[in-house]
Amino acid sequence: MAKTILVVDDSASLRRVVNLALTAAGYDVVEAGDGLDGLKKLAELGDRKVHLIISDVNMPRMDGIEFVTQLKQKNAFKFTPVIMLTTEGDDEIKMAGKAAGARAWIIKPFNPEQMLNAVSKLILP
Repeated sequence: MAKTILVVDDSASLRRVVNLALTAAGYDVVEAGDGLDGLKKLAELGDRKVHLIISDVNMPRMDGIEFVTQLKQKNAFKFTPVIMLTTEGDDEIKMAGKAAGARAWIIKPFNPEQMLNAVSKLILP
């Protein structure tokens, strides 16, 4: 069975690019438009395991750092790896992301191969 990845980004076109790359690599993809939507989608998935999350930082309603902070407070997602895929390269924001629980940081515009490489290194069995 394909491993499930949640992609959280307010840009529909970016979600589509990420979704195409991940789907072509054999992953099952769930999309969310911002942090609040991401938490809602995770709740809707119920017992279905999410193996990895890719999130933007700058989003309306709930940004990526707050999303990861709230995510990591839930027992079911405490050990789920998170990759931040963002235009933010500032060290302070990277440190906030890491403190929240992000495991990798990829700067946009990104190379899909670079993202898939990070995914394959971090995804849980």
